[in-house]
Amino acid sequence: MPRQKRRLLSVIVPAYKQGRTIVKDLTRIEKTLQQIRYDYEIICVVDGKVDSTFEKAKELSSKKVKVIGYSDNKGKGYAVRYGMARSSGDIVAFIDAGMDINPNGISMLLEHMAWYDSDIIVGSSWHSASKVEGYPIKRRIYSIGYHLVVKWLFGLRITDSQRGLKIFKREVLEKVLPRLLVKQFAFDIEMLSVAHHLGFKKIHDGPIEMDTKRLKFSRVGTGTVFQMLQDTLAVYYRLKILRYYDDGSKRRWRFDPDLNFKVNVG
Repeated sequence: MPRQKRRLLSVIVPAYKQGRTIVKDLTRIEKTLQQIRYDYEIICVVDGKVDSTFEKAKELSSKKVKVIGYSDNKGKGYAVRYGMARSSGDIVAFIDAGMDINPNGISMLLEHMAWYDSDIIVGSSWHSASKVEGYPIKRRIYSIGYHLVVKWLFGLRITDSQRGLKIFKREVLEKVLPRLLVKQFAFDIEMLSVAHHLGFKKIHDGPIEMDTKRLKFSRVGTGTVFQMLQDTLAVYYRLKILRYYDDGSKRRWRFDPDLNFKVNVG
């Protein structure tokens, strides 16, 4: 009997101004992936070559670790999609650089995905098995409020759409990515809501471990919250009113050759 080929996991790591930590971050992620039962590739996307992040990350380039990027900062959503467009895996994940989320959670989410046959598995700080201590009250309030908005607008049965660790089946991305517009704050909810709208209903929460000490480098101000809400309402308008994401609106989708997600054949 021929040996069955191991499934390939692509892990996208968007990075912006992470020159001080990117080598440790990528090393930690790779050590985690070396322990799982999947073959893997890591694609680090430097979202704007504005500091030493790209040069530092390049030190770790190998057959398993690809480092790519572009000159100007374009937003996390763009960086994630840019990396996904260059991925080969039949399972595609992304995890934020900075390691506020422990990359060991990738393994646990993959097992959850296999158990539930999930289309998408979403790392959630509110999952009963998650380990999160010392989470700032202000951020908790934002998280709860945004969760209620998302549930009301889109009917998604998840508890935390904004955490920086998610895993997708490739067939989901093949359908979803060509339709997307958001490049910054609400790109997570655009991906999830469009996937749900297109019939991928098996979107599940999974546990994560968060190092809240690292959150001091992540500032969420009133302006950011307002922009996120504005972008979220825009997604709802396109989804429910304009029907922009439907197949019938394909001529209106904005094609960007740099974000052209390839369909795996065979």
